[in-house]
Amino acid sequence: MPEDLYPANILVVTGSVPRAEMMDRPLAYYLKDRIDDCGGSDPRRKAVVLSDIWYLQNEAVHEHPVISLGGPGVNALSAALYRTLPPALAIEDVLLIQMDVTFEDRRACVWGMDHDRTKIAVATFAQHRFLGAYLDAMWQSLG
Repeated sequence: MPEDLYPANILVVTGSVPRAEMMDRPLAYYLKDRIDDCGGSDPRRKAVVLSDIWYLQNEAVHEHPVISLGGPGVNALSAALYRTLPPALAIEDVLLIQMDVTFEDRRACVWGMDHDRTKIAVATFAQHRFLGAYLDAMWQSLG
C-alpha cells in the first residue's frame, strides 16, 4: 500500500481520458471536499482523487473504500463496476448511483448520462443520505 495513504482514506476515481479529466476531475474534487469536511481534522478520514488507470494498475489500493465517478464510457473502473454493483438510485436516462446499501461491498459508482447529469448525480450523492451513510459505514469498519 502506498505509504502516504491511510487504510480509512476514501479513494475517488475518475477517468483518465481527456473528457473525464476536464469534466469529471473538478467534480471529484468537489466530492473530496465534502468527504474531507465530514472527516474533520482526522487525517485518516480524507479523500484522495486518483485516475482509473492508476487505480486499476495498483492492486494494493483495492482494499480502500472507493467511489468511482463518471460513466463507463469515460471511466474504466465504472465500466468494471457497472454490472457488479446494485443500484441505490437509478433514474432512467438521467443518473445512476450504485452501491451496496448494506456496505459489505465498499465500492460505489456515481454517474449521469452526460456531464450535466453527472453533476446532478454527484450533488445528489453528496447532499443526500448516500454520502453520509457511506462514510459512516466505511470509517466505522476501518477505525
